[in-house]
Amino acid sequence: MASWAEVVAFTQPMSSKRAEAKADADKEIAFRVMANVPVIVLDIVAEVRRVVPMRWGFPHPKDWRRPQPIHARAEGIDTTQAFADAFRDGQRGIVLVKTFNEAPDMEGPTIQHTITPGEEPAIGIAFVWRRFQSPDLPAPMLAACMVTVAVNKLIAALPTDRMPAVLDAADWAIWLAEEAATPERIKACLKTQEGLRWSMAREERAEKARRPKPMVSDPKGLF
Repeated sequence: MASWAEVVAFTQPMSSKRAEAKADADKEIAFRVMANVPVIVLDIVAEVRRVVPMRWGFPHPKDWRRPQPIHARAEGIDTTQAFADAFRDGQRGIVLVKTFNEAPDMEGPTIQHTITPGEEPAIGIAFVWRRFQSPDLPAPMLAACMVTVAVNKLIAALPTDRMPAVLDAADWAIWLAEEAATPERIKACLKTQEGLRWSMAREERAEKARRPKPMVSDPKGLF
């Protein structure tokens, strides 16, 4: 979760035109699989950072409407066929968030937990992206996958074994290909964040009110 104004502010200095943006730019938005997410990328021509909307989830080989895969494991990101080209060619991006969700890996209803990264205003999660084009697509598609790493001690308590790859601020330039680096150094940006003042809380959802049973004397349950 983040606000659009925060995403823009992290990419480059705010211009006077941006400063006059509508107040609703500060509304918080939730990022979901299959929806567009604001991915910070490097414009290699202008050599500046830009925010580009991309669908979360690569298109399935047999049906572009289905998002598969949606995650890229950091351990094999440079060798897995789906991600290796994007990783090598600098098609790497960052999605800025204030919080993110995790759920236990167990049977039964999904119980979401919200992780808040301490007092930091936002954190950058690593993504890889690609441009897809095929006869079945109405237009070329930009799609991105979140990079994941092994969980830290806090999130392992759920229990689950994966979490987003949160980038150190010092690694942003390397991940975005602004600074030249070896594949080994780029991959080293993807690490489990430990020892931070993060908090985790179960997400409470309001129960839906039950519709009253309609009766002749009180028929409002019919509507």
